[in-house]
Amino acid sequence: MQDSNNNPYQPPKSQVADVDSEILPPVPAERWRRFVTYVIDYICFLGFSFLIGVVTVLLFGNAGAVFLQRIPNLLLGVCILIVYYVTQESLFSRTLGKLVTGTRVVNENGGKASFLQILWRTMCRFIPFEAFSFFGAEGRGWHDRIPRTFVVKSR
Repeated sequence: MQDSNNNPYQPPKSQVADVDSEILPPVPAERWRRFVTYVIDYICFLGFSFLIGVVTVLLFGNAGAVFLQRIPNLLLGVCILIVYYVTQESLFSRTLGKLVTGTRVVNENGGKASFLQILWRTMCRFIPFEAFSFFGAEGRGWHDRIPRTFVVKSR
């Protein structure tokens, strides 16, 4: 019988100490990072729109193409934009653009934003001149302030 101290097959041992894990406040994303996120998301939105068109025509043929042509462009674009933002931000707290830039959407407490906050946030994107709301002193757009959300660094 072998001594347990000399057993070569014994798993390694380590000391585990309690560490004070200080919860740090979320750091808001800079304006340049928000702008890069916007550009990436816009490109992804265009690709998503194209994909919807291709899939519709492949599945339904000429009838699908006629159906898409009958929908006003503005209405179709608004619906696709809502689907793009609401699904990604409500499920993952980020879009593809936010994933690339290392940011995410949070509520006022730094936790995951609710579905209604995300929906409200997306609807606020359609306020006229909303893009200019970032030029304020706080640097937070209306689509962040109204639903009480923040875009913070996640890395």
